[in-house]
Amino acid sequence: MSRMTRPQANAALVDGVQADVRDSAEVLALLERQFEAALRHQSAELSTLAGLLAPLLDAMEARRQQRVALVRALLGEGASMAQFILTLGEPAQGALAAAWSDLEHTVLACKAASTRNGNLLAEQHTVMQRVLHGEEEIYAPR
Repeated sequence: MSRMTRPQANAALVDGVQADVRDSAEVLALLERQFEAALRHQSAELSTLAGLLAPLLDAMEARRQQRVALVRALLGEGASMAQFILTLGEPAQGALAAAWSDLEHTVLACKAASTRNGNLLAEQHTVMQRVLHGEEEIYAPR
């Protein structure tokens, strides 16, 4: 990758956050669909959704890595997005701060939905194992 100018790096950071806002909203919608499919034991739908989620998550991770590298290149090793946002003039600062806040909230919602979905799938797996194989030591004292 060739070296970027500061304006190019700034633009890449802003564009990356905007892309992540868009993709994280799509991820959240897919996670909701995943939950509904899990409730209904729709394995084909779960596979389809996994195939839709993977490229979105991969793209978001690549942009996160680029964002970290660019912010560090611009402001130093320990720099954060919050510090980068403060370097911008208005109205760019306000717009990026709002987008960043939106992204943070959506990512937290995605993490909560992913945990919920994982817990549901794990519970379903446990139930199916009991149905298929019975419970070990069913008559053992507790």
